[in-house]
Amino acid sequence: MKNCFTSTDILLPAFAQDAEKMTKWACIACDQYTSEPDYWLDVEKIVGDAPSALNLVLPELYLDEADSRIGKINAAMGEYLDGTLVTHRDAMIYLERRLKSGKVRRGLVGAVDLECYDYTKGASSLIRATEGTVLERIPPRVKIREGAPVELPHIMILIDDPDRTVIEPLIDKAAGFTAAYDFDFMKNGGHVVGRFVPADEQARISDALDQLCELDAYNRRYGLNETSPMLFAMGDGNHSLASAKAFWEQVKSTLTPEEASVHPARWALCEIVNIHDEALEFEPIYRVAFGVEPEKLVSELREYAASLPASDVEAQTIELVMGDKTETVIFENPTSFLPVGTLQTFLDAYIKRTPGAKIDYIHGVESTKTLASGESCVGFLFRGMEKGDLFKTVICDGALPRKTFSMGEADDKRFYLEARKIR
Repeated sequence: MKNCFTSTDILLPAFAQDAEKMTKWACIACDQYTSEPDYWLDVEKIVGDAPSALNLVLPELYLDEADSRIGKINAAMGEYLDGTLVTHRDAMIYLERRLKSGKVRRGLVGAVDLECYDYTKGASSLIRATEGTVLERIPPRVKIREGAPVELPHIMILIDDPDRTVIEPLIDKAAGFTAAYDFDFMKNGGHVVGRFVPADEQARISDALDQLCELDAYNRRYGLNETSPMLFAMGDGNHSLASAKAFWEQVKSTLTPEEASVHPARWALCEIVNIHDEALEFEPIYRVAFGVEPEKLVSELREYAASLPASDVEAQTIELVMGDKTETVIFENPTSFLPVGTLQTFLDAYIKRTPGAKIDYIHGVESTKTLASGESCVGFLFRGMEKGDLFKTVICDGALPRKTFSMGEADDKRFYLEARKIR
């Protein structure tokens, strides 16, 4: 079994060495601050008329405006390919991201082969989804790709490398690598330094990844007897990678096998991170229900909790926030290993039968409490998942409930920075 992560032609702004311009260039992932328009309005003010990745992406806050925005996005991509973006051939970038906590998270930017990715339930592919994929969310994203000449990733994929054989050997060598960028992210996003990985180190990285997915060692590591290893687990950007896969299947259907083997849409740009990186912290993704009658929702949630059949899973506690009031609901017989799974089953059914109600997925306790302070709102807080449980849970049980965890709070998410041609 060979790994499917590789170097690729990476596009960076021609002004990548200008820290001030790069601060305006990079913007946070599109699925952040989806209920906080003031954040995105402030980003627009910071960027002004400067070249920016903001002009190349569609923040999910504006997803219902996709039809009117996609044309402008694709036009900006074409404009930026005419001098703003510069190609770095056969590149791989080692980056160090200093988070607002001061911790440094390390990663590698390259491309993964979408032929090795399957987001469907029960997949045995080398790259697997860690959460349920909402198929309805894929078509709008595919539509964006259909006319796009380039892609920008907020995709972060995890490897389980306890002996730190892939990324960490670069730490002491990186000072001698050619600089790619070095600047502050806007709006409390921390600092990032990127360096191009030389060819000999790219080869070492590939060999180390091959060792991680060697089947006998893989089964010993997890105490299993699998026939197909999972090397990469989706961290952030699951629906973006799923959309890239869906788009690739469309494109592939029009190609000969020879054409398909080299078409750029077969690969997707991403960052890989070791789940054992000390700076990588898993945070729960909380929920806020809007357009509901709080007392009625709480009553039905208690009824649901009382109706659950006997379970071997330890009792779980959910804290409900309604303005300045809080209540607690205990699931004595959970239906899922994680509190979010037990809760989500209720919320899906409740939203379906409640006209005008909707759920948003929120990073951070304080943001959840703030959003739940309005009328007709209920916030849900609960215990999250330990990151050490991720790989074996996905291998054994399949994808987790959607929006189960986040790797850090919103400001620490991946920013759009690098790009790559897909046609």
